[in-house]
Amino acid sequence: MTTSAAVPTGPKGAIAGRGTVTDRLVEANEQYAAAFSDPGMDARPVLHVAVVACMDARLDLHAALGLELGDCHTIRNAGGVVTDDVIRSLTISQRALGTRSVVLIHHTNCGLESLTEDFRHELEMEVGQRPAWAVESFRDVEQDVRQSMQRVRTSPFLPHTDDVRGFVFDVRSGLLREVDPT
Repeated sequence: MTTSAAVPTGPKGAIAGRGTVTDRLVEANEQYAAAFSDPGMDARPVLHVAVVACMDARLDLHAALGLELGDCHTIRNAGGVVTDDVIRSLTISQRALGTRSVVLIHHTNCGLESLTEDFRHELEMEVGQRPAWAVESFRDVEQDVRQSMQRVRTSPFLPHTDDVRGFVFDVRSGLLREVDPT
C-alpha cells in the first residue's frame, strides 16, 4: 500500500534512519518540504464534502476514493463514529468552510467490534479516573453506520443534511458497500 505521506524506507521496507519513529517522520518531512511548493489552495474543500472515517491505518482514504489534496475535509477517529467532536468538526466544515455533503465510512474487521464499555471501567481502575468519553464500541458495523447517519441528519447544528451517505469499507477487497439508512 502506498500513502501520500510515505516515510523513507530501507531494505525490506524498514523505516530508514536512526532515532525514534517521530524523528524519522520529521526527517521525512524535511525531505518533503525540500520539494514542496505552496499549491495556493483555500481551506474550503474543492468538492464541498466532508468524509468521516475510522482512524484504522489500513484505510488510505484519498486513494480509495480517488481524492486529491484539497478535495475534502477528512475527520477520523476510532470507529469513524459520529461523536460530539465529529459534529463540532462537521459544523465548522459546513458553516464556515462550505461543505454540503457528508460521507461516513466504517470498515470490516474494526477493533471497536472487539471492545465494550468495560474498557472504560478497566481504564478507570488502572488510572483512578473514568474517561468522560464513551468507547462507542459496536457489534454490527452496518447498524453503527446507520446510527452515525442518523446523528448527522438530526443534528441541529448542521444545515446540510440532505446528502449524508454511509458505507462499509472492506479491508480485504478495498470495496465500499453502501448502507441503506433504513
